[in-house]
Amino acid sequence: MFSLPLHFRTQTNIEGISAIDIFTLNSALGATIENQVVNTLNLMRPVWDPDGTYRQFAFVRQAQTFPDVLLRRMSENPASPDDVILGVELKGWYLLAKEAEPSFRFQVTPAACAFQDLIVVVPWALTNVISGSPMVFSPYIESSRYAAEFRNHHWQHLREAKGDSTIKQPADVKPYPKKSDQIADEPVADKGGNFGRFARTGLMDEYLARAKEELLAGIRAEYWLSFFKIFQDQRDPATIRTEIEKLRQKVDSTIRDRGRSDAAFAVLQALEALIESK
Repeated sequence: MFSLPLHFRTQTNIEGISAIDIFTLNSALGATIENQVVNTLNLMRPVWDPDGTYRQFAFVRQAQTFPDVLLRRMSENPASPDDVILGVELKGWYLLAKEAEPSFRFQVTPAACAFQDLIVVVPWALTNVISGSPMVFSPYIESSRYAAEFRNHHWQHLREAKGDSTIKQPADVKPYPKKSDQIADEPVADKGGNFGRFARTGLMDEYLARAKEELLAGIRAEYWLSFFKIFQDQRDPATIRTEIEKLRQKVDSTIRDRGRSDAAFAVLQALEALIESK
């Protein structure tokens, strides 16, 4: 999984998207990216099965069933739990999404997760920031069962909420459930609808900080987020000028710290031109 960025392949290419619409790519391409991740994992067979031990197995996406992906024995009959090596709850995360964090909900009860199952979040962005082909970055990987248990612990003990923090858990749940099985934990009180917002549990905090330092055209992802947000909020020209100047200083500092690349220098020049035009 960690070597996925080195092997990721896609035929998707995006052109002509408006900069103020860049945030919409998460919903538009999320499922496509996840499918392409599964295809890439199967193309990586020499990495995870160099001796051909698992030649009868493949990664398979399953719709609307937990987990999203199974590494299972391929046969004409539906797979039984004995045919599954592991399950992967796979989530694509567009690195420049407006929320600046993965927005998916993870509500599966711990008993539905086998010990070897994983939750994997794969960040991605376009090669030319607002155009080009998707590229992926180092994924977040955690045990699904631990993630579900930590989510419940956070809800009941770490949030310091004043309301009822009781969680109702379904009975008789086993790993690799059927589509019709009830496998979701449900809080007794959740007025804000926040239960299961995985990125808000704190479990991903260190990873998210590192991910936002990924370089796109020589500039940190967090700075691109700031740039697009300036125009998305439809602020007045004076405020836009001030915000762009602040961003220019951050970008200039980053370039000096890391060494100036041609792409990063071009971005810096563009920011300076924007300031002069406002």
